[in-house]
Amino acid sequence: MILHIILKIKLTKSTSNCEEFVLNESSFAGLKLSSFCLCSCSDIKNIILKAPTTSCMLDDLPTHIFKKHIDLFLPYLTDLINKCLSSGHFPSAFKHAVVKPLLKKESLDESDIKNYRPVSNLSFISKIVEQIVAKQLLFHLTANSLLPMCQSGYRQFHSTETALLEITSELYASMDEQKVSLLALLDMTAAFDCVDHALLLRKLSGVYGISDTVKLWFDSYLPGRTQQVMFAKTLSMVDDVSFGVPRGSVLGPILFILYTSDVFRIIEKFGFKVHAFADDIQIISNSSSFLFQNLVQRFLSCLSEIDGWMSSHRLKLNQCKTQFLPVGTWQQM
Repeated sequence: MILHIILKIKLTKSTSNCEEFVLNESSFAGLKLSSFCLCSCSDIKNIILKAPTTSCMLDDLPTHIFKKHIDLFLPYLTDLINKCLSSGHFPSAFKHAVVKPLLKKESLDESDIKNYRPVSNLSFISKIVEQIVAKQLLFHLTANSLLPMCQSGYRQFHSTETALLEITSELYASMDEQKVSLLALLDMTAAFDCVDHALLLRKLSGVYGISDTVKLWFDSYLPGRTQQVMFAKTLSMVDDVSFGVPRGSVLGPILFILYTSDVFRIIEKFGFKVHAFADDIQIISNSSSFLFQNLVQRFLSCLSEIDGWMSSHRLKLNQCKTQFLPVGTWQQM
């Protein structure tokens, strides 16, 4: 079902010309991330011991046993990970995932496939490698102020509470100023699964300063992925995954945020405030009650431009689930 939706988005007329889309961002001018820092045995041991003790069917050894005898495996694992980082190569064995559909709520109909959320399981060692890369990538992005300030997803000291407080604070402040606010709640269809690899790699290089060995590593990390679905203790056939960021991975959400950061610039260009958590984006603006209709028209123009950008990047704005909510005191409404 999900694959059918993704293919439909990728093959629609509005998204078929994404290769012709010219990126508007200026080239990265800071110090580029060209190589990874290699890890010591103690670095990797600390990461492993702090990691959740969960196992995947892809693991040759249960995680709790691996942790118990970590000193035995550590020299070989350190050598493996450092070779992966220094060569710019992500092993193919780490690119396979087992997807388990989980019911979103216990009260939902189990016979309706739309009520399930796909949860991807990756091998334990692959996530350790990703944690090391993610730490160095985030340090580079933070040092160069490349992360969207209005994005609370998957960042240190940010959470859903951060986004909620930001939005409610804006709405209360508008009411104190005797203004009416308009809150838009944007929804994307299968957002993480529709990311175009070629466009993402171009952005990493041109916008975020990823070069040389690090660029080779990401060139190796994204393509050539496969997955199987596990349902009722039965495994499906292996499917190739040629688009999207890896679900269940450490790097996937970060890459998605970098891929969609243009959306925030479009919103801010229209003079609106925005805050988001992952792919949930909220746009806020306010005006006096007698100018509210003009505000609605500006919102529609903004959404039209966002929709065009998403089409060029092979994403789809879910217009059925995108909502507008006017907010104000009962006297203003």
